[in-house]
Amino acid sequence: MNNRPIGIFDSGVGGLTVVKQMFKRLPHESIVYLGDTARVPYGTKSPETIKRFSIENADFLMKFNVKLIVVACNTASSTSMEELIKHVRVPVVGVIKPGAKKAVSVTRNNRIGIIGTHTTIKSRAYEREIKSLSRDIDVVSKPCPLFVPLVEEGWLLEKATFAIAEKYLASFRRKSIDTLVLGCTHYPLLKHVIARVMGRKVKIIDSASSVADEVNTILMSMGELSGGEGKPRHRFFATDAVEHFVRVGEKFLGTKIQRAERASYV
Repeated sequence: MNNRPIGIFDSGVGGLTVVKQMFKRLPHESIVYLGDTARVPYGTKSPETIKRFSIENADFLMKFNVKLIVVACNTASSTSMEELIKHVRVPVVGVIKPGAKKAVSVTRNNRIGIIGTHTTIKSRAYEREIKSLSRDIDVVSKPCPLFVPLVEEGWLLEKATFAIAEKYLASFRRKSIDTLVLGCTHYPLLKHVIARVMGRKVKIIDSASSVADEVNTILMSMGELSGGEGKPRHRFFATDAVEHFVRVGEKFLGTKIQRAERASYV
């Protein structure tokens, strides 16, 4: 048993969708969350810059003696996992591999779609991971950059949101995919819109629940699940605009953030 916290970082508030699933799957675990709101978005930056940011984020979390780090940002997961695994001495879990694994397990016609930021899609990280699991699968990818500001603005069911989703997703319908991976942690808040545009026959894969399962498996195999003594303690940090982080973050988390602190390492 190990009551040290789990560290989670993201470029902003989107990774709180992963925290939400962690609360459900691992209710006894304490979590330290870092949102790099001073430097968001990551999706438009170069891989070299994202790698540097990711190392700095991991170093911040390691100050809290975390037992595992979750990279809840798809963009960082698609560019920085190799460097992070070498850099820290605890297990590192990204969102790409669990999401890809889930998609491969549920597809029936071997046609999978991926949506995400420009950097995530350009990296082809999901495609490589899916192909490593099954070479028979056709992967269709498309960046959907407007989804992030729509979510942060709270435009989850607006007519404009449905119109933009129709525009982005039309090519996936023409390709007859039966599985669509939400390759950005903001996108689960648009799951209802995306599902309606794609139709009932298309399975929507949200990596967050798969990540929580992966973390549970790793900690269990290491004998480092929390013993559950006492109430878990969660801490939330943002590198800028803490009040905005709390206000928007509560939509992602689905519950109140009692307190968030400023992380002033940048």
